[in-house]
Amino acid sequence: MQQAPSASSSWGVAARDALAAALPIILGYISIGLPCGVMENAVGISPAIAFAISATLYSGAGQFMYCNMWLAGTPLASIVASIAFVNTRQMLYSAAFAPYFAGVRKRVTALFSATVTDESFGVNMARYKAPEPWDARRATLVNLFSMLTWATANMVGCLVGTVVDVPVALASFAMTAIFICLLVLQEATPTNIVVALVAFVAVFALKCVGLGGPAILLGASVAVVVGLVVSGRGGPWSR
Repeated sequence: MQQAPSASSSWGVAARDALAAALPIILGYISIGLPCGVMENAVGISPAIAFAISATLYSGAGQFMYCNMWLAGTPLASIVASIAFVNTRQMLYSAAFAPYFAGVRKRVTALFSATVTDESFGVNMARYKAPEPWDARRATLVNLFSMLTWATANMVGCLVGTVVDVPVALASFAMTAIFICLLVLQEATPTNIVVALVAFVAVFALKCVGLGGPAILLGASVAVVVGLVVSGRGGPWSR
């Protein structure tokens, strides 16, 4: 387990390490954030509000959802409920880092928890498990670099939305590509392989039966449960 940031660890070094770790997320967020900003412009959101929403709601899936649902005339209550349901997974991410943040100041822990996403979760967890040192300062900076990139990309996309016709459908592939990169970076342990396969099969099956919206959340939940079961058996599955 990595230790909390030490006094000798300078902010300059921490920022350099965090930026290097966050670079794949940054590039992905630019490609996804621009078309998301275009969609936000289509529903009447100003660039400043797009930046503010991206830095507070900070949910790519949620932001794409509310734009599409608003354009489709979905009632506001349904939009709120759908986004809240999709984002329930965020509560599990910060809890998973609790062992690494033991002894860290509460305001740092709160900031990290409020800014963790699917992508930064994968990057930071991989760094904590790597041989090289990683700490709460670097992990939080990864989150902040990613968040600022996402918010800025949304704002810029909103600015150019009125003059540039960006094919928003490309964002689906860009978001998928990020998850593929994070999956490839994971250690190929038996548990990780089982979780990846179960998640794929579960999401595919749920979509086939018509559960398009909740499919990813439910499929991921099934995979997490299976992963916990197989990892608790000991032997090679516990790795």
